[in-house]
Amino acid sequence: MADQSNAYKTETIAADAAGIARAAALIRAGQCVAVPTETVYGLACDATSGAAVARVYAAKGRPAFNPLIVHVSGTEMAESLAEIDATARALIDRYWPGPLTLVLPLKAGAPVAALVTAGLSTVALRCPDHPVAQALIAAAGVPLAAPSANASGRITSTRPAHVLASLDGRIPLVLDGGPTRGGLESTIVAVEGGRLHLLREGAIPAETLGLAREAAPVAAEPSAPGQLASHYAPRQPVRLDAARAEADEYLIGFGAVAGDLNLSASGDLGEAAARLFDALHQAEASGKARIAVAPIPEKGLGRAINDRLRRAAAPR
Repeated sequence: MADQSNAYKTETIAADAAGIARAAALIRAGQCVAVPTETVYGLACDATSGAAVARVYAAKGRPAFNPLIVHVSGTEMAESLAEIDATARALIDRYWPGPLTLVLPLKAGAPVAALVTAGLSTVALRCPDHPVAQALIAAAGVPLAAPSANASGRITSTRPAHVLASLDGRIPLVLDGGPTRGGLESTIVAVEGGRLHLLREGAIPAETLGLAREAAPVAAEPSAPGQLASHYAPRQPVRLDAARAEADEYLIGFGAVAGDLNLSASGDLGEAAARLFDALHQAEASGKARIAVAPIPEKGLGRAINDRLRRAAAPR
């Protein structure tokens, strides 16, 4: 696939019926479009088309060994793509639609492009809890491969302006559904032989799923999205657990550490999760040479926030 830099005049249109119909037509034509979900904006394409998936990789500059999440309309579509045992079905019944991605054995003959799974024998599935995303799946008539709508390794997008910051000229269309309500990506869990294994912290805390706390993996060759050591990164270096800012730093605060911007003055981790990526975008645009972030409690959603922050601060 050729370089996608400045290949398009990227349009932003309302995520109404006409906008969804236009986006669906682009997807059926093998293109990719940015679409809101309840977590973050995704870069959606036809998951059954290798050429379409290649356009997503090219637009993002994403390593081809990093698998993609496939967004489905519900259980019926999921069953056409993956083997779903009783353990997986119980999770689906409880958490779908919602911010839980399940990594399941790929069904024999499943119509999923090999690029989606990066050659693995598993597929990552999620059913989004957002009317625009669901309407787009229905209108396109196919499952949608949809990683976050940002250049690979960069800050995740939670509003259309964030998408344009790194993908303007690289994709044809952004469906504007306003800011996302969750702001933190889905939790990813592998289901194998009736057992669960946490692959990525996310919007649903591990303990809510009945999982024992385990270290989120850092992988040279990921088994699921969001496992690269350096990810979600602004242009500037990031310093964590900062009580105050140095002269050349923009400080993202939390709780009593006020900062230039505060994720949650009351210490609410849900509010902090919803504001995290927006805050990183603002810090990146601040003109400061470095970014500092106040300590975040390592509990509940705080673990997922800290996972994203550690990857944002990792060596590149």
